[in-house]
Amino acid sequence: MTDDTGHGSERKDGSPPSSEEAALSARLESLEQRLSQSRASRKTQADQSGTGSENAQARASAFARGFQLSSELVVGVVAGAAIGWGFDRLLSTSPFGLIVFFLLGFIAGLINLIRSAGRGS
Repeated sequence: MTDDTGHGSERKDGSPPSSEEAALSARLESLEQRLSQSRASRKTQADQSGTGSENAQARASAFARGFQLSSELVVGVVAGAAIGWGFDRLLSTSPFGLIVFFLLGFIAGLINLIRSAGRGS
């Protein structure tokens, strides 16, 4: 009898299938089995990997870490520039105090950045 997919043991007219049709039917059955196995293995892998919240949490943690490290550098530079500007205003040495303390702030920011990066690893 034939099923509705068209790959049964007999043709619609009742005659037995040819060898080509039988081979094609066997290949189709083999393909269906491999597809079902592949779908089952993908489903179990998806179930084992979790809901994806761990990945989102890791991304958020990496973003927070990057923000912290960039803040270390920016705060050092801004603090150095502010101190230099203050010295220039008090001592009337413009722009040398700003330049010197800007560079010192940059160096201090880099040192803090390296220290924080080494500690968090």
